[in-house]
Amino acid sequence: MNQDRESSQNSGGTDQVLGLVTDPDMPTQVGSRLKDRLAEWLGERTGRKWVVEVVSHPVTAGEFDSERILEDLERFRDRHGWGYAICLTDLPLLLEKGPLLADASIRRRAALVSLPALGALNPYRSMLRILTRLLDDLVEAEGTGRTIGRLAPVRRTVPENQRVDARYVTTRVRGWVRLVAGMVRGNRPWQLLWGLSSALAAALAAAGFGLFTSTVWQIGDVLSPWRAAGAMLFSLTLMTVWLIAAHGLWERVGEGVRDRRVALLYNTSTVATLTLGVACLYGLVYVVSFVAAISLIDPSVLANMVGHPAGPATYARLAWMVATMAIIAGSLGSSLETDAAVRQAAYGYREEQRRARHAEESERADESGRTERAET
Repeated sequence: MNQDRESSQNSGGTDQVLGLVTDPDMPTQVGSRLKDRLAEWLGERTGRKWVVEVVSHPVTAGEFDSERILEDLERFRDRHGWGYAICLTDLPLLLEKGPLLADASIRRRAALVSLPALGALNPYRSMLRILTRLLDDLVEAEGTGRTIGRLAPVRRTVPENQRVDARYVTTRVRGWVRLVAGMVRGNRPWQLLWGLSSALAAALAAAGFGLFTSTVWQIGDVLSPWRAAGAMLFSLTLMTVWLIAAHGLWERVGEGVRDRRVALLYNTSTVATLTLGVACLYGLVYVVSFVAAISLIDPSVLANMVGHPAGPATYARLAWMVATMAIIAGSLGSSLETDAAVRQAAYGYREEQRRARHAEESERADESGRTERAET
């Protein structure tokens, strides 16, 4: 990055620098992936050469007010010598009437985007579109016209009596749905499967027992689809509730979360994430049970126990019953999981990590400053 700046300066040009300050994890991935496209877009838009730097830093830690975040971002921009700065955060930012997507302050040459407010689908494309809109607000473009691409149902407003110059919001109902969906995607529920290793081991052990129990064969065969579905939902709910209770994942309004709406968002996203993660676990146990049943149980033996010829549907019903029973047993095994493995599904837990990291970095910076003053 520095070599790019030096080569530009040696050739007689001066780079314009845009800094992307990103929260750890998903926002950093999005910023890193888009930086080259943003530099190219800015170059075409302004006729000048641009450098886009990505710095992962929890600048939003402990803050839920966009204006305060923009103030911190302005100071961060000044320290790094950037021309403009945009913060990509995975915090849910709320207004009185609904979620906030983005704010821009032309005076501060800074803007803020809430990644989960973009929704769960195509986060890279949606982020590129909103970033180009914000840069249109911040940068004096030499071309004409606005950025291409629709942002419906996003609308741009100019708040009155506010210290921001442009605000992007979504329709109220759809905005809440998109926000929760974006938070769930940020939690990456599919990764929870590997964090539930103890629950998976207990579930597979129970499945192995069920596969060789003739009573389970008979119950699985005679159980109606509605009852089987009800039993499956019961097992998924049981494990989800068990995980929340055993690992203290339920957020309450207090020192960490002061807004009831934020607590509700955190809890909703946590429940949805855990439900999807447990559903992935259920699907894995079902596939293993189905393959094991076909491989190990002779059709004639199964037919003799259930009283009719055993076909693929018979094995599927058997695996369904075995997986349901296994997940109920796996709920007990989930108590053995480490808190860190399970709490990654809790949105508030990652915010606590950001606050801890921010406090640690601030303490190191203060200590370094005191050391420098003492040496001088």
